Amino acid sequence: MIRAGFAWQAAALVAACAVPPGVASATPAATAQAPVTDAAFAALSQRLFPLFTALGADRGATEALARQPAVATLLAARADRVASCQQEPGCAAQALVWREDEIAALAKALPGSLPAFDDGVAAQARRELQGVNMILGTYGLGEVPPYPAIDGAGTISPAERRAWLQAAHWVAQTPRAGSLNAVDSSFDFALALLDGSNRTDAVAFLPLDGGMNAAAFARARRTNWGAFRYTALIVTGIGPELADMPLSPGGKYHLRLAAQQFARGDAAFIIVSGGRAHPFNTRFAEAVEMRRALIERYGIPPDRIVIDPHARHTTTNMRNAARLLIAMGAPLTQDTLVVCNPVQSANIGSAAFVDRNQRELGYAPGAAGTRLSPTALEWRPAAAAARIDPRDPLDP
Repeated sequence: MIRAGFAWQAAALVAACAVPPGVASATPAATAQAPVTDAAFAALSQRLFPLFTALGADRGATEALARQPAVATLLAARADRVASCQQEPGCAAQALVWREDEIAALAKALPGSLPAFDDGVAAQARRELQGVNMILGTYGLGEVPPYPAIDGAGTISPAERRAWLQAAHWVAQTPRAGSLNAVDSSFDFALALLDGSNRTDAVAFLPLDGGMNAAAFARARRTNWGAFRYTALIVTGIGPELADMPLSPGGKYHLRLAAQQFARGDAAFIIVSGGRAHPFNTRFAEAVEMRRALIERYGIPPDRIVIDPHARHTTTNMRNAARLLIAMGAPLTQDTLVVCNPVQSANIGSAAFVDRNQRELGYAPGAAGTRLSPTALEWRPAAAAARIDPRDPLDP
């Protein structure tokens, strides 16, 4: 067992990071295997935990962190908690949950040179560690997610949940190139829970400036934004509740509204936003289906449509649309126009929606402006939308 010295330097130097600190290997042979690259885990790690992924790849940063006595003591205590579980996976998942004092201490100790968003390394580290907790709780310990009808692992028996936990526990102890186990084994345990639950939507359709968005991003690079009143129309999702239905009647209404508004010529692009949310575990990404309908039914050019295939809630519809505009180079001093049904539009323009953003995201991804009609609301995106928040692991 790795104790108070907490051999971070050794773990970083060998780069295998195979066995979580304080946890015995499942078999003696496991320690002899060379780590392999798992593309799915690597993509999820980079997407959900970019700061800690960068830390794990920086030997100098991990060595410097290891020399801090308080950090070594903190991580050794966490290793002891896991070791005391003696391979019982439910116990290990609970032991890996980050306490608030641990989050605060580690976030404070991290070097300021790590890549972070506009509110700094400590704030980003707190979000990522809270994201680990959210995954461990929702997918490992049976906690009810904020939106249980569409999120989480679904209704499964205790025996099945234990089987998923056991598999995640074993996977997290298996050698993986680029593993964050040199930092803490909670990261790979969380990734294994998501992967085992087939909840890896966060890395679908990447990179977002390629694939279906490639033509629109190319057009954005040569767009004279000042020639348009709006940088984009934002069309929010309203997913179906019937299996094998790609678009709901309400979603089709949103598209008619968008096509009519786009015909006015005052918006550079249409952003369609909606992931695999409704019904639970649907195979359809709503944004993809909306894009198809805009092209086939309304003749909208493909290079004027941008998909956000990840959003699962109205808050993340707006946040992800803002992120896409930032990536496209659109000026944030220029408005967008949100086009949706009167009920959802009223919600987006309300003070309650501001509070909901603060509660779910921790910040406002933009601000509502002038209302043009019951279905059209001006909205100004904010740079804060770029912050990654893995507390919603399906929609980072």
